[in-house]
Amino acid sequence: MAIEIKVPQLGESVTEATVATWFKNKGDAVTRDEPLVELETDKVTMEVYAPASGVLSDVMFDEGSDVEVGTVLGKVEEGDAPAASAEPAPEEAPAKKEEPAAAPSKEEPATASAAEAKSDLPLSPAVRKMVDENNLDPSAISGTGKDGRLTKADVQAHLDGGGRKDAAKPAAPAPEAPAPRERVAVAPSEPDPEGREERVKMTRLRKRIAERLKAAQDTAAMLTTFNEVDMTAVMAARKQYQERFEKKHGVRLGFMSFFVRAAIQALQDIPAVNGEIAGDEIIYKHYYHIGVAVSSPSGLVVPVLRDADKLSFAEIEKNIGALGVKARDGKLSPNDLTGGTFTISNGGIFGSLMSTPILNPPQSGILGMHKIQERPIAVDGEVVIRPMMYLALSYDHRIIDGREAVTFLVRLKDAIEDPQRLLLEI
Repeated sequence: MAIEIKVPQLGESVTEATVATWFKNKGDAVTRDEPLVELETDKVTMEVYAPASGVLSDVMFDEGSDVEVGTVLGKVEEGDAPAASAEPAPEEAPAKKEEPAAAPSKEEPATASAAEAKSDLPLSPAVRKMVDENNLDPSAISGTGKDGRLTKADVQAHLDGGGRKDAAKPAAPAPEAPAPRERVAVAPSEPDPEGREERVKMTRLRKRIAERLKAAQDTAAMLTTFNEVDMTAVMAARKQYQERFEKKHGVRLGFMSFFVRAAIQALQDIPAVNGEIAGDEIIYKHYYHIGVAVSSPSGLVVPVLRDADKLSFAEIEKNIGALGVKARDGKLSPNDLTGGTFTISNGGIFGSLMSTPILNPPQSGILGMHKIQERPIAVDGEVVIRPMMYLALSYDHRIIDGREAVTFLVRLKDAIEDPQRLLLEI
């Protein structure tokens, strides 16, 4: 019986995805719950698993196709997978005996092993088509996809380097090859021979990021206010308690937990920063789902710490670490990225000294952290060197007044410079 492979629910407000990679080809044996195809949405990349064991009998959409929730991607013919045939082995044995004069090279076993390992990796229909059309040996191409799988970009790069399998065969002069389709001509009448420019289609995630950032600038009355914070007290607390904290909780004490707790305390004092505009109404949210911006291979994503006001320092650090790993591995679920009420972005880890972060709609505020840098400042009439950090709060001026924005940053600054306030909640 054929079982349909359908596009699952993709998360809040997400109705469409792009087929990124097929892990199996039509006719391949599959096992129940084995990853079959990878889908890319405007929020996450997710895998669709085999609904049953059997054979992938139909693939209805090639890589790069846009599909909607509920669309049938393919079919699995349920039943036992066909056993691998053992006939090729006897046929190969006589062939080896007919060539006793050929002494094996010391490098042959390693080469054969590597090629055999690569040949076990499935090729997507699109990649298989490119390989067949260009008479390529897949084992000779380096794969950059998941688990070392070949992507269309890998095959194209191999072709750009003159890697056709039959390139070394003597033949009549081949006609001049057209410019690779992903390259951009320097001028309409003169192709770029050195490939100094490259045109790459934006991923769905990157397109969505661009759309949301532009929409934030077009719809919100966005403004940024700045302050600076002395990190001496927080750095001293980390140094004093780091070893004991890590030994007890199994996670390092970072700066982010201090800022999350300080931001929540400031949000409680200035509720407009935790709100949003919906039509002609303002929604004040009395829960604190804090988004923490992290960089992933696919672009900037903002996983959410739900009910962060109820989390301890250790729980905040553990959750941030777990979400960061999921982001790097492309394992974030739609639920991980939705429902945030306020966002914190730490550009300091990349060396940023100051920036103006862009709102993450429909949120009304985003806090930008920056690099800690020692600077001379005046303290009690004396010039001293202190580790300082610039803070930036971008906010929607339609809902948040300047006084509220400045007060929010002052509350946060006071909590960071005197961390005992976080424990006493004052």
